[in-house]
Amino acid sequence: MPFNPRHRLRTLAAAALLSIAALAPVTAQAGSSEWSGQVTLYGWGAGVTGDFRPFPGAPRLSFDRSFSDVLKDSDGAFFMTALARRGDLVFFGDLTYSASSRGGRVPPGIPASGKLEMRSVTLAAGKRFQAGPNTTLDLLGGARFWSIDGSVAVPLAGISFAPEARFTDPVVALRANTQLSPRWSLLAYVDGGGFGVGSDVTWQVAVTANYKVSEHFYLSGGWRHLYIDYTDGGADFEGSMTGPIVGATFRF
Repeated sequence: MPFNPRHRLRTLAAAALLSIAALAPVTAQAGSSEWSGQVTLYGWGAGVTGDFRPFPGAPRLSFDRSFSDVLKDSDGAFFMTALARRGDLVFFGDLTYSASSRGGRVPPGIPASGKLEMRSVTLAAGKRFQAGPNTTLDLLGGARFWSIDGSVAVPLAGISFAPEARFTDPVVALRANTQLSPRWSLLAYVDGGGFGVGSDVTWQVAVTANYKVSEHFYLSGGWRHLYIDYTDGGADFEGSMTGPIVGATFRF
C-alpha cells in the first residue's frame, strides 16, 4: 500500500490520544478522614477512525485503522493514573506518553518517513458523594494538557516539516463506583470538555470490572470510547478511538 506521510502521521496522532482519567477501582465508601492513594498502570487496545484536513485547502483524509495496524508502528507507550483522597475530597492525575514511527515510499516509489511523540497530563479535583450503601459518585473538574511533536521527511523530494501542537482542554467528569461483592466492583466513567478552549469538543465513556486480588492490589478490564473534534485555523481533525482496556492498581 502507498505510504502517505501526512495521513499516517495524523493517524498515529489520533492513536496516541490515550489519556484516561481515574479508571482505577476504589472501595465504595466516602467520609474517611485519613489520606489514601493508589497508582494504576494501564493499556488500551484502541482502533482509530476519523477524518483529517492537515492544512487550509488540503483534501480531507479519511482513515479506519485497527489496533493491530496501529501497534505495528509503535516505538513505545506508557500510561499511568494516580489518585489521592481524604474524606470527600478527591484528587487525580493521569500521564500518557506514546511514540510512533514509520518508513515507506510515496509515489512513484520515493523513500519517506514519519515520526510522532505525544504526551498528555490530566489534573483534576472533586468531591465524593455516597449514593447508596455500596455506591459512590465522584464529581470532578480540571484540565487536560496536550503536547504533540511530529516530523515527516521525503529527502529526495526536498520535503521536510515538523508539525507540533500545544493546547489545553477543560474537562468535567462523573465517576460511579459500585461494590458488587467483597472482591468485585464496577466502575463507570464519563467526561466532556474542550468547549472551544482547546479542542472544539471532546468526550469519553469507560466501564471496567475490577477484581481485588489483595488489600493493596487490583486488576481491571473493560471498554473505553473517546471522541475528539479539534480545529486550528484551517486544519481540523475529527475522530474516535474505541477498544478494550486493562489495568493493574497498587493501593497504599
